[in-house]
Order: sequence, then structure tokens, then C-alpha cells
Amino acid sequence: MLNLQFQVNLEADNSYSITDTRELLGKEETLLLLEELSSPLNLSNGTVGIILAAGHGKRIKSEKSKMLHEIWGVPTVLRVRQALEQGLGKSSQLIVVGVKAEEVARSVGKKENLKFVFQEEQIGTGDAVCIAMNNLEESEVDYDVFIVPGDMGLIDGDTISGFKDSFKNSNADMTVLTGQYAGNPENNQYGRIIRVPKKLSDGSSAGSLEGEIVEIIEHKDILAMSFDEPFELNHKDKKFHLTKEELINISEFNTGVFGFKAKVLNRYLRKITTDNVQGELYVTDLIKIFNENKLIVRAANATDSKLVEGFNVKSTLREMEAIARERVYEKLKDVITIKDRKDFFIADEVVEHILDLDSSGNSGDLLIHKGVYLGPDVHLSAGVEICDNCHLTGEVHLGRNVHISERVVMSSYPGQVIKIGDGTTVLNGNELKGRISIGTDCLIESRVYITGSDEYPINIGNEVHLRGVSYIFGSVIESGVKITHSVIKRKHVKYISSKEQDGEVVKLRYIIPKPEGEDAVKDL
Repeated sequence: MLNLQFQVNLEADNSYSITDTRELLGKEETLLLLEELSSPLNLSNGTVGIILAAGHGKRIKSEKSKMLHEIWGVPTVLRVRQALEQGLGKSSQLIVVGVKAEEVARSVGKKENLKFVFQEEQIGTGDAVCIAMNNLEESEVDYDVFIVPGDMGLIDGDTISGFKDSFKNSNADMTVLTGQYAGNPENNQYGRIIRVPKKLSDGSSAGSLEGEIVEIIEHKDILAMSFDEPFELNHKDKKFHLTKEELINISEFNTGVFGFKAKVLNRYLRKITTDNVQGELYVTDLIKIFNENKLIVRAANATDSKLVEGFNVKSTLREMEAIARERVYEKLKDVITIKDRKDFFIADEVVEHILDLDSSGNSGDLLIHKGVYLGPDVHLSAGVEICDNCHLTGEVHLGRNVHISERVVMSSYPGQVIKIGDGTTVLNGNELKGRISIGTDCLIESRVYITGSDEYPINIGNEVHLRGVSYIFGSVIESGVKITHSVIKRKHVKYISSKEQDGEVVKLRYIIPKPEGEDAVKDL
């Protein structure tokens, strides 16, 4: 329990309520957790990444934080953090959290050089960046600051690295990463990148100013404009105008990824105002502010616009998942056989494991059927075949030429391992859970359930045959044993040959433990 004391100034109307106290307690607990999960930052490396992960995302229509929705099995905020780590190299990271702050922070966990900061009220990206910068100590080094939205679940280290290089090589005070929208402009809800056109309002040429970034106009602000009156813009004393239709049809969009010099960012960050339809503080307004103060603003265009899209609705989330699946398929299509490119899941860690196998010449004849799910700790070998709708999670090791038939479930808790030896077959619908070791060339027929706990693991030898409706818990089964229609709980099953049966192995059948609570059961 927290021992918290609050000094409450009761107003004359006694309006301070129990609800207010609970909110204060909740906020205090959140701040304590964020502090616990945060690590000291080292600004000497000259690079800081800020992840904006405070929003809820009302349009996603979910009780879960938008940042915790998964792209290819990983929460989006965690994918963004990993991309920053890979793309920026040695750097410090701040994650701005707000709605569901504790859940978001726990999903990322405590990392070196990572700090969580709290945005209590979600009033825009400009406010979130301001909160993040307030949590950075002053440094004599003018470090670089890179800002990335927490819902950019497809972004990768290469994209971040390329943007970082563009920012450094441009000698700009601010750089924005842009994408090209390929769909119907009416469906483009991103902020539009406004550049100086070839011709100005008076018909004269824009000259060397042509193509310079003027500002970003948010989609909602464009919708609020009139079709009858053109939107007037002024850039370095040169005027031009764009109609509402022209604004809507601009395909270049703001990804929400920015690069800044820290000292310049701090100097102008508080000049942002809420003069927009939503009444929020937008970090995008800094483009106009920087231009007005004769600072250098540039853009870098993403090589793959699909990788820099965020999501607000479930349909976009599904599209991003499909893109992630296709990327995995492209990596593996000539390494293993995937029966249905639109219906499978292979975690990133398993993909890398397969590619490592391929580089060492040990991935031959791997076959993945429709609807297979392979979690991050699954280890495969050459000749493995996993059939339709199998689900493997936890640490699972499959030996060479293992065959897993349809609808098999394998799962283990952290610290537990399921090991299946070379040449073993597990047939339809079986369930294997917990700490299990199965030897080579075994046959586990349908409707067999095997469970091993930490205290009572399963150890099955070589060439064991399990068949019929059987349940095996916490037992040792020696090599060569045949078992059918049995419930075996915490037993050691030995291999015994029968001289009367010409050396055939004695089969074990109908072994059931003594029932517990027998006194409570009576015949009708």
C-alpha cells in the first residue's frame, strides 16, 4: 500500500469529492510506476528519440490503448521503440504516455537509457513534445531530437536510419519525413505538405523558392475551409493561393516523424498556439514558425510510404497487418514453403531463426500450412512440416523431420520447454502443454493430451507409440512403450517385452488413477 498524504484546501461549498481523491491517488500511483520503469538518460551520445504514445485513439473503438494494438504480434509502441533503437544507434529515448499510461509503460518495460513521461491531458503533439523536452536536462551539446508517433507499427530501423542521415546531411534546423498517399484523396486523413508552387498569385515564377516547404495543414482544417475562397499563403514575402480542392488532392502527407536541433526546438516550441479546428497544440505548426524566423526546414520522402502510416480505425489496422504478413512472406518465400501466403503467422524472431538456418544450409524442406501460428520462441529444423491451424507458443523445439498434423496445440509457460525429437509425428488435434521432452521416431496419434509441470515434467523416450483417447500427466515413459486409451498420472512406465508374445512389447491399456472425492459419488 502507498502511504500518501494530501493537504486538501476545502472550499466553502465542500466541493472536494471522493472522486477527486481517487484521481489524485491514481495519478500518484501512475507517476510512481513510470519512475520505477524509467532509467537515467545519457545525452552525451548526441541523439534523443521521443515516442508520442499518450493518445487513446477513440476511432479505433476499443477499451485497449491504441498503442497496445498489435502489428504482427507486437504492440505498435514497442515496434516503434525497437525501430528507434535500431535506426538511431546509441541514443536516449523518452516515451510520452497518457491514456492507459501504466499498461503502455509495462508493455515496453524497463530499458537502459529510456524514460517515461506523463501527459495528463491530451491537448496535442506540441504539448507532448514540450513535456518530453522539459524532462531533459540542459546540455552543452546541441543534440538531435527525433520524434515518432507511437502508432506507426510498420516503421523499421532502416527507415529511421535513412531519415536520421537525411537530417544530418541537410544541415536543417528541422526536417519532416513525408510519404505519398496512393489511394483516393478523399480518404486521405493525413496532414498535407504545402510547398511553394511554380507560379505565385501574381503569375510570376517562384524561382528558387519553388518546392520549399511552407507549412502542414491538417485534414480537419482543410475540411473546415470554404470551396469558394482560395487559401492564401505567404512564404518569404511571396504570396500564392490554393483552393480547397487542390489542398485535398495533395498526395504528399505528414508522417508525424520529425528531426530537430534541440536548442532551436526549445527556443520556439512554446510559440505554438491552438489556432486550429481542434483547439490543440500541433508540433507541425513549427514549420511555419521556423520559416517566419528564417530557419531551415526540409523534407525527406520515405522510400516506402506504407511503412510510415499510422492507424485510427480497425480497417487500417487490418491493412497494416496484411502488409506485415506480406513482408514476412517475401523474406521466406524462397527459403521455406508457405502454403497460404494470406493465412499464417510466424513471429519476427522465428523468421530470423529460419533465415539463420538457411544461411547455414539447414532449412531444407520446411513446410508451413494454412492458418499456422508460430510464436517468438519456436525453434524449427530441416524437414519439419506443420499442418493446418496448428498453434505453437512458448519455447518449443522441433527436431529434424518432425511432422505436426492439423489443429495441434503446443504451449509452455516461461521457463518451460517442449522438445520433440527427430522423426516424431504428432497427429490431429493433440494438445501438449508445459515441460515436455519427447524422443525420436515417436508416434502420437489423435486425441492424446500431454501435460508436464515444473514439478512433474513429461519425459518420453524414443519410438514410443501413444494412441486412443489418452491423457498423460507428469510421467516418465521409457523407449519402445506402446500406450492406448489410458490416463497416466505421475507414473514411471517401463519397457517390458513378453516372451509369450514372441518378444512383442507389452502394451499398456486402461490405466486410470484412483479417483479423488470418491465418497461424494453414488450410483443412481
